[in-house]
Amino acid sequence: MKVSREQAALNRERIVDVAARLFREKGYDGIGVADLMKNAGLTHGGFYGHFASKEDLMIEACQHALNKSLDGWRAKVASDPQRALPAIIENYLTTRHRDQPGGGCPAAAMGVDVARMSPGARPAFTQATQQQFALLQGLLPDGAPEEQRQQAIATFAAMVGAIVLARSVDDEALSAEILDAVKAQLLPD
Repeated sequence: MKVSREQAALNRERIVDVAARLFREKGYDGIGVADLMKNAGLTHGGFYGHFASKEDLMIEACQHALNKSLDGWRAKVASDPQRALPAIIENYLTTRHRDQPGGGCPAAAMGVDVARMSPGARPAFTQATQQQFALLQGLLPDGAPEEQRQQAIATFAAMVGAIVLARSVDDEALSAEILDAVKAQLLPD
C-alpha cells in the first residue's frame, strides 16, 4: 500500500524524534534500526525509504535534538532575560537531567558518538554548539567579547562535563556532589 507524501513526512518526523530520544538514551551502538523503527511504530523495511544509513539518521536526529535544546534555552531568554543564565544552569545541572538522557542535552548524551562518526556528522553538531556558545555569551554580564566567549565556552563545557561525570559514577552521593560543585562554581552567590 502506497503512503501519501504527507504521511511519509509524518513518518520521517516520528522516526527522527524517536531516534533523537533513543540515541541519547542508549547511544548510537545501543539501538539497532529494527528496534528504532519498532519504537516509532513502523516496520524495519521502511527505514531505507527515509534514510540511506543509520548514520544519516543519527545526523538528522542529532540536529533535531540540538535544535530542541536551543529552542528551550531561547524560551528561557524570551521569558526572563535577566534570569535566563541562572535558569539554564540550574535546569541543566539536576539529577532529573542526569537520570533522563533521552530528553536531555544532546552534547552530553551524543557528543562522544558524534566524535567517533564520519566527518559528515560533525557540521550540524558544530553549528549548534556555536549557537549555544553565542546564546550563553549574550547572557554574560560585563567584559570584552573575547572574554565573554571564553566564559561561555567554559560554562557550557563545565555543564556538559558535569552531566557526563554524574552519569558515569555509581555513587549517588558523588554524582550529586559533582552536579552541586559545578553549579556552585557557575552560580556563585
